[in-house]
Order: sequence, then structure tokens, then C-alpha cells
Amino acid sequence: WVEHDPMEIWATQYSVLQEVMAKCNITQENIAAIGITNQRETTIVWDKNTGVPIYNAIVWQCRRTADICDELKERDGLVDYIRENTGLVLDAYFSGTKIKWILDNVEGAREKAEKGELLFGTVDSWLVWKLTNGKVHVTDYTNASRTMIFNIKNLEWDERMLKELDIPRSMLPEVKNSSEVYGYANLGAKG
Repeated sequence: WVEHDPMEIWATQYSVLQEVMAKCNITQENIAAIGITNQRETTIVWDKNTGVPIYNAIVWQCRRTADICDELKERDGLVDYIRENTGLVLDAYFSGTKIKWILDNVEGAREKAEKGELLFGTVDSWLVWKLTNGKVHVTDYTNASRTMIFNIKNLEWDERMLKELDIPRSMLPEVKNSSEVYGYANLGAKG
């Protein structure tokens, strides 16, 4: 299994931001924009009320959901549907089966997700959420397209895939263009 502590990811990124601001002798007001690059398939699920991850980030290399993929391959027409509508092959590499694994294996996760209390994101979503003190839950099209639950034809979360994987829509971030303003960062609060 390949995992990473989401709070460590946040702490290191926040530390780098603070270091750059100190070395450059600038304040938050001097920063016009922040760009984020990330491992697009890495999966994080957190409590939207507390901001606490319910499990470690499952990293893109992790193959623990291969059995879920094997089960999905047995469903009539699903392999072709995934390829045609998400542009991906059915594989444990992508986030969709990782979300399902967390919901099925972390105690209380499914119940909290169904109540709308959990959020999912790839690392970009997690960092934007943390940078905005939980005000913005968003991703861009490139990150969404690597989840195996995003329809590249209509540029929306794919309802059939959400049903196949039993993932509540309420967990998913809003999807926007990469060049849009997502929100405003608060670089003074570690969160």
C-alpha cells in the first residue's frame, strides 16, 4: 500500500509558502496568484466540518483497489463505458476506486458521506480547501479527468460511475478551468 499523511502534505506546502514569503520579504498582499501542481490521482477524503482527513491520502501508485476493478470488469459494458466517457481504462491507478475503498473500509465513512459530511479531492482540492480555510472545494478539469468518475464528453461528474462505485455526489468538488480564480488564500493561518 502507498499512503501519505494529508496533514503532512499541507504542513510542508504551508511551510514552503512561509519560507518564500520570508526570504522575499513579502506579505500575502504582495501575492497575486498561487499555482498548484500535484499528483492528480492521489485521493484524500476529509470531514468537511472539522477539516480532518478520515484516512491517509491513497497515492496514485497504490494497487489496493485492483480487486474492485476486477469486480467492475464483470459488469456488462462497463469497461467500454468507462473508456468512452472518461477517456480512461478501468484501473486501480485512478481515484474512483480509491474513494470507494475508503468509504467501504474506514469505519463510519460511508454513513458520514451519505449525510454530506465528507469531501473528496485530489491534492489540488485539498490544498485549495486548506489555503481558503475551508471556503472553497474545487478542482480543475485535468485533475477531475484522472478520477475515472468524470465524464469528458459533458465535463461533469459521471452519474453512472458514481452509482457503479456508490460515491455520493455531495463529496465531489466543483470543477473549473485552470485559469479561473478559485478563492482567496489566508496565508497567515496554518489551519
